[in-house]
Amino acid sequence: MAKSDDIYMSALEGKSIPILTLDNKWHQLFTQTDMTPEIEQLADELNALIERDGKIRSETKDIKKLKKKLLGEIVPLRDKANKSGSSTAIEKEIQDRTRLINDCNDRLDSHQVELLDLSRAIYDIDYKLMIETMRVCYERLHGNTDYIKTMDEWISRARIELKKNIIRLQETEIENYNLYSYMHQIFGPEVIELFDMKYDPDRRHPIRRPLSGEESDYVE
Repeated sequence: MAKSDDIYMSALEGKSIPILTLDNKWHQLFTQTDMTPEIEQLADELNALIERDGKIRSETKDIKKLKKKLLGEIVPLRDKANKSGSSTAIEKEIQDRTRLINDCNDRLDSHQVELLDLSRAIYDIDYKLMIETMRVCYERLHGNTDYIKTMDEWISRARIELKKNIIRLQETEIENYNLYSYMHQIFGPEVIELFDMKYDPDRRHPIRRPLSGEESDYVE
């Protein structure tokens, strides 16, 4: 029995979905069931996107630090140029820093666009991974439920059969006990020895024999 993905999508509607491969509870799910090839592939794609996202964010921080440093250097250069008059060397330094600042701005804009794309891609892959995870876990739960039902029915039948067999065993032991006792009284111990009887008349009466731990587990 398989559910349509629409049902899983409906269940997730309006829910905040964690990034699954970063969630330890998601990894713990697969200590109970195996990952499918589809889940492994989606997880690998998601991890690659997350790694790229982290790299871009780290580079963005570095670029912002460099831009701040360059901006901080331009102000004193301007002051120095104003005080010393026109200076080709100082103007060149200012121009170099201005160019680098513009490069930083272009890279920051490019990174911002990529981060937005990565954010959408991460959400899409994560969503697909969530749907596939729900499908796999549902199928495993459904399969386990069927197995539990089957085994429960088998155990119920086995309990009844075990109880019947224990009663038969006790009845047979009583019968042997009585046969031995009567034969012993009628024919005497010497005659009984001819039958090579291996029955201990001093054994506790079978009807009073307590059930073993294993038997009591199955007999209600």
